[in-house]
Amino acid sequence: MSECPKCKSREFSKGIQIGHAAVHPENFHVFSPASELIHVFCLNCGFILESYIKHPKKFRPKEQ
Repeated sequence: MSECPKCKSREFSKGIQIGHAAVHPENFHVFSPASELIHVFCLNCGFILESYIKHPKKFRPKEQ
């Protein structure tokens, strides 16, 4: 990342979103795995430049 598309700042940070905002599989049920979201955001204006799942391997189908 070189600069924020909203304010042109070059200062970024990462934050983690947990709890009720966790990502679950599309066919969610009570015991489905979940993962936190990581957000990369501008320290000047707060614009979120990217978001990604912290543990994507939790969503892979289990091998039989």
